[in-house]
Amino acid sequence: MNEMERISRAAAVIENACGKADIAVVLGSGLGNYAANLPEERVIAEISYGDIPGFPRATVAGHAGKFVFANIAGKRVAFMCGRFHSYEGHPMADVVLPVRVLNRMGVNTLILTNAAGGVNTSFTPGTLMLIEDYLNLSGKNPLTGANIDELGPRFPDMSRVYTPALRQIALQAAGELGIPLRKGVYCMMSGPTYETPAEVRMVRILGADAVGMSTVPESIAAAHCSMEVLGISCITNMAAGVLDQPINHAEVMETGKRVEKEFSALMTRILEKIDIA
Repeated sequence: MNEMERISRAAAVIENACGKADIAVVLGSGLGNYAANLPEERVIAEISYGDIPGFPRATVAGHAGKFVFANIAGKRVAFMCGRFHSYEGHPMADVVLPVRVLNRMGVNTLILTNAAGGVNTSFTPGTLMLIEDYLNLSGKNPLTGANIDELGPRFPDMSRVYTPALRQIALQAAGELGIPLRKGVYCMMSGPTYETPAEVRMVRILGADAVGMSTVPESIAAAHCSMEVLGISCITNMAAGVLDQPINHAEVMETGKRVEKEFSALMTRILEKIDIA
């Protein structure tokens, strides 16, 4: 089975179980409760990754490992509750498989969220950051290898990965709700170790405002497929060396829980404002 056959087979199984979707949202570490807390009447269907042929398993705490399809403001939204990371041992083709499957199902608008470490010293844990651009320092790219021409060109443009119109919608939504939404550059490192203080100083010099271990491969795959992309980081901790204290995943989860109400309100307002016509 080639990669397009794997993508098409997974798309058919999801669509048979859950139907079509207009928008897809990837919920990062500590942010999965958005889908879990949806009113029952809004939920259309669910499917576990384990029931989708060719899908790997999510192994990180805070990643439920399923799709939840829901009706939000008259739009069908596919929530991806948990993502795959290369540091778990997944090849890049598996990391971006869900994005390609969603695109195959006709989804053209993708919202990516993540938990990230604050590199910008003006940030504090709980800050929400609108991703304007990225730095890929992971040493990995999901487009390495033979190009899948059905998905996109060999050399895709990356000058506007995060769609300006969607970024404006997010800023308008935050302003209407009175939620501070900072703007910045997200840097991906390979993980699974947290970054060293020296690495954090380096990425700050290079122009990063936040650092994490995900999102960039999905952004690249989505741009390759010509999808409209919005990215939001929740700064769940300050990166190494910013504060004189150790970093741990429990802090990431705790901060995600603390900003849950703001994040949920912002996500709902963004979904309401996106025009799918």
